[in-house]
Formats: sequence, C-alpha cells, structure tokens
Amino acid sequence: MVRRARGPRRRAWAGPLGLYHPGTSPLHRARPGAKLAGLMVLSVLVVALRGVPATLALTAVALGLVAVARVPLRATARGAAPVLVTAALVLGYQWWARGWQVGLEIALDLVTIVLAASVLTATTRADHMLDALARAARPLRHVGLPPETFALAVSLMLRAIPALLETFGEVRDAAWARGLDRDPRALLAPAAVRTVARARATGDALAARGIGED
Repeated sequence: MVRRARGPRRRAWAGPLGLYHPGTSPLHRARPGAKLAGLMVLSVLVVALRGVPATLALTAVALGLVAVARVPLRATARGAAPVLVTAALVLGYQWWARGWQVGLEIALDLVTIVLAASVLTATTRADHMLDALARAARPLRHVGLPPETFALAVSLMLRAIPALLETFGEVRDAAWARGLDRDPRALLAPAAVRTVARARATGDALAARGIGED
C-alpha cells in the first residue's frame, strides 16, 4: 500500500535562543550591554533568593519583560513549550522528593531565566549582542583568549542549537515518509551523520578564513 504524501510535519524552531523580532519597545532600544548585565543580575537573584514569594516575584518580573518587549506570544509560547514540560517534570519530581515549595521554586526559577533570556535574544540583533560580548570579554585577552574568539564561540553555540533541531526534524520527516518513523536507526544514524558533516563544514569554513590558527 502506498502511503499518501503529506506536507512537512515540523515547524520552524522558535526556541528560547531562536529568533530576533524587530520592534520599537523600550527593550529593543536598550543597549545590548545593559540587557546582558540585567540578565546577569536577574540570574544572580534567582540563585540567591529563596522562598516561594521571592520566586513568584522574579517570575512576574520575567513575564513583565515579555509584555514590555511585545514579542509574538504564539511564537514565544511555542518556543517555551519544551522548557515548560521540563519544568513540570522537575516540579513533580522535586515535589515528591523534597516538598512542593522546593519543587515550585526550582521549576519557576528555570522558567524565569529562560523567559528573560528569550526576551534578550528577541529584542537584540545577533551582531549587536556579539559586539557587546566581545567588549565584555576584553579582560580575557590578558590570559591569551582573544575577545573576538570568545564572541565567535558564543555565536556558533547559539546557531548550533536551532541547526541541530532543524537537522533532526528533516531526518524525522524523511523517515516518516518512508514509513520508518518508529525505527530508531532511521532517526539516530542519519542525524548523527548530518551533524558531523555540519560540524566538519563549519570547521573547514573557519580554517579557510584563518580562524583558530596560531
């Protein structure tokens, strides 16, 4: 029996490290360095402050940032879905192991940091963010690490996550079209091969530009 062809089952990835959304909100106009510093301060507060009231307050701050940034709610919700599922699993386990207060704190801390990072990437152009990271990493020059290399490493990391998910989606669609979507070998092996090929191509491109050479 011939399987009827269908359209692609996957959607474009819009995860926390996903997409810049142009806008005119105050957060869009803020300096990237200030936003990075704000994210660092919020992360420190998330780790340092304890108690459900403080956790709820910090989560409210993150939700307020989402509202101020005026990013598309549907894309944000779709991108945050895996994080929300993870937070729910963490909440359930910690509730069982250490009590509901601890579980709620840990789950909301995770959601708070991810939402704040989402706002940062949604309101900051990638090149502006990398310039800010390069400026912040200038002290690393004294220990032999060029700031530009540090910024490039961060850029590659940010680009690798959606690229890997896109590769897996393509492999999944191809396996589904052949009726092999339940065969792990039809998913894992091609995904691994494509990932290694992408990594080699990235390395060759960097080497061709003389990046990473002494």
